[in-house]
Amino acid sequence: MGPTRAPRVKICCIGSVAEAHLAIEAGASALGLVSAMPSGPGVISEEQIAQIAASVPPPVATFLLTSKQDVNSIIEQQRRCRTNCVQLCDCVSSGSLHELKRALPGVSIIQVVHVTGPESVEEAVGVASSVDAILLDSGNPSLAVKELGGTGRRHDWSVSKKIREQVGVPIFLAGGLKPENVGEAIAAVRPFGLDLCSGVRTDGKLDREKLTRFFAGVRAAT
Repeated sequence: MGPTRAPRVKICCIGSVAEAHLAIEAGASALGLVSAMPSGPGVISEEQIAQIAASVPPPVATFLLTSKQDVNSIIEQQRRCRTNCVQLCDCVSSGSLHELKRALPGVSIIQVVHVTGPESVEEAVGVASSVDAILLDSGNPSLAVKELGGTGRRHDWSVSKKIREQVGVPIFLAGGLKPENVGEAIAAVRPFGLDLCSGVRTDGKLDREKLTRFFAGVRAAT
């Protein structure tokens, strides 16, 4: 049986107020705003993130993508950027997720789990009770230069499906999504949300025609 509702769509790597409004007009219910990362596309300044976040009308969610691992640093960054969600692209190594949630009431905390193999199921299950959602991506934090997202690669969706079946929080699916495979992705994983960047861009710019085709693919699959 297929999903009974269309997944929410998060367009990531938003680089300007104009791109934010284009994504929202196309149907996005969430926007990804990328702060400093060790690698990958879409990085903008915290000042730009704050400007874009302030321009986005409710109920659209604004995600601060952070590579920081220290809870106090993450709290300070969110307070500068004023987004209503924080996407942790790496694991917290100083402080706890519970501390982070207590310090940021009303801000949703989304933990990225990079699906590298069956061990990712255990990782996702272990963190699920401490966050508001999990985002499954195709990076590799163990590399010398960490990949924390934006790879444009597809991972093993059968592992993502197992994670979705075993955790009690919403699952966003990311990694290599595009108009041509979104229907397959929805059927395979049945995620709460979809997250993409390069799949709806041409030469780095958000592409209205690709956005239209992507959202048409979502509707056709649901």
